[in-house]
Amino acid sequence: MDEIFDVAVIGYGPTGLVAASLLGQAGHRVVVCERWPSLYGLPRLTHIDAETARAVQAASDVDVALRDSTPTTYLWVNGRDEQLLKLDPPPTTAMGFAANMSMYQPDVEDAIDERVRAQPNVELRQGWAVTGLTQDDSSVELTLAPWSTADAEVDAGAREQRVRARYVIAADGSKSSVRELLGIEREDFGFNERWVNFDTEWLRPAPDEYKVSKQYCDPARGHMYMHIGNHRQRFEFALLADETQEEFERPETAWRLLREAHGLGPEDVRIIRQIVYTFEARVAERWSDGRVFLAGDAVHTMPPYLGQGACSGIRDSVNLAWKLDLVLRGLADASLLDAYETERRPHATAVVQMAMGLGAIANMHDPVKAEERDAVFMSGQIPPPVGLPPLTDGLLHRGPDGEVTLPTGALVPQGTVTVRGGTGRFDDVVGRGFALVSSIDVDGLLSPEQRHFLDTIGCHVVHLDHNVIDEDGLHASYLEGIGAVAYLARPDFALFGAVADAAEIGALVDELRTALVGSIVSSASSGVTV
Repeated sequence: MDEIFDVAVIGYGPTGLVAASLLGQAGHRVVVCERWPSLYGLPRLTHIDAETARAVQAASDVDVALRDSTPTTYLWVNGRDEQLLKLDPPPTTAMGFAANMSMYQPDVEDAIDERVRAQPNVELRQGWAVTGLTQDDSSVELTLAPWSTADAEVDAGAREQRVRARYVIAADGSKSSVRELLGIEREDFGFNERWVNFDTEWLRPAPDEYKVSKQYCDPARGHMYMHIGNHRQRFEFALLADETQEEFERPETAWRLLREAHGLGPEDVRIIRQIVYTFEARVAERWSDGRVFLAGDAVHTMPPYLGQGACSGIRDSVNLAWKLDLVLRGLADASLLDAYETERRPHATAVVQMAMGLGAIANMHDPVKAEERDAVFMSGQIPPPVGLPPLTDGLLHRGPDGEVTLPTGALVPQGTVTVRGGTGRFDDVVGRGFALVSSIDVDGLLSPEQRHFLDTIGCHVVHLDHNVIDEDGLHASYLEGIGAVAYLARPDFALFGAVADAAEIGALVDELRTALVGSIVSSASSGVTV
């Protein structure tokens, strides 16, 4: 077995798809190992936020991926259908997409899969399950066995394959076989609720009342619905303690609940999927083992009340992909990969806890406590919901006291720009990767060594003037808002750092170089100056 891949991606859901696409587009040899012979083809993920949409943009033709998506309003009501909370986000954000969108997962997966298959350096091995793993100082060896879809298990009598890769991304779901092989335990935050999911297609135009995401915080039985794109609807109902999974997987149960709660029957919708889920909140005690990195549900699971499960997994992939790219190209020391857990664990854990907080509201079964909850919400004493947290540690600019302070670690914008006659989203027109964006000309402020470093890591040096027309003024407004003349952004859209004084731009570049452990080697220039 002489063949060795740069990265093996295990699991081909949203997390694995994005990882395979980004690493494949970067030119690395990637093998994808997925036990199912084809994409799932049904919606599990129904929500995407603006940051994740930007990641999908990097991994696919985003306009195709999100062709059946709509901005989403979130409405929380009590058992009497009285409004507790309404989140009506703007249709666009500084990231270039709506803050929250309902979407059809198969469209997203098909679009990313198409991009992956267009990369000749990416090999797909679908229908193969990982059954063994060994690693040494230079690579990981995976044992693969054919997966029997009929029995939903490994075909024990079939011939095995072996695959070697320098690194592995295990995105093989909450029941991750790789996590089990590595003996990595998970911390259980103690949230366990069973809900039944009915995915449906409308047989007539969807009534306007269903074109929102609506959570019924009813102590008798919590339930919700969400519009999926323009033609489909998800309904979910909580199972009570004495109710069985078998009962709630029967079609007659679905029609009874839909009729009782919404007056809907077979003349209104067609059920395309019915399944009982146990919502849980768990985070792996370790996010990596040697050259193997866990991502997505393999490393963190959360209740769905924020719609952040798949979004968090895609963030894992984007974070890992650019770090692996630099390490594989010899542009950073392998210690850079330690920052994956350092950066992602606090963020993902905070999102898990936020989702649990909302889940506690939705699953409040005590009528007295539910009345008290309603009174607090209706009094207006509940502060506005906070957004997702920024990165707080890792590869980030630090002040004189060694601390990371905002806006460092938060997301940088993506506006509409024009470059050399081409107009579009910043990432598409200027390019993806690192970006040094300034309101002044930095040519005379950087040494030849600093420019070579930026070129080597593929950093796009952008001067917001007549050469880059900031069509909606978003980037100039951002610089003004943070009191900076320049900012340096990472490939995962996080702000590495910003400076208010032009004389400090070179020092900011040097700080990034130091953070990459100074292992930059000579290479052909891949950066772009516009």
